[in-house]
Amino acid sequence: MFTVHVLFFCLQCLFVLCHSDFFFQELVIKDLANPPKGCADEDGKERGFGSEWVRECMGCSCTKEALSCCSMIPDEATVDIPEKCELVVDKDACSAKMVQKSDKTQPCYPFRKHNADSNV
Repeated sequence: MFTVHVLFFCLQCLFVLCHSDFFFQELVIKDLANPPKGCADEDGKERGFGSEWVRECMGCSCTKEALSCCSMIPDEATVDIPEKCELVVDKDACSAKMVQKSDKTQPCYPFRKHNADSNV
């Protein structure tokens, strides 16, 4: 029962850390006499327990419990984007930034920046 609670807690943490896409595959032990030494990734490559890697902007890890991957890039569903802004994604760098729709060279801030000289 303790393992189930720990697993549930870990899943909650991953959900918070992941930006949107999430993949979780519980490790299944088919032969107790010959337990797995790691996880098979989506390409079928064997990954050892404790290993971490990035594949197509998904941060993945292999534990004795599961293989899990989550997106490193936020998307419109997970970020509150003001109407005057848009989210620009760079899949080559696995990053995203918010820019103004009217001038994509200028950053866009979801909230007005506080100016020390103003009374606001």
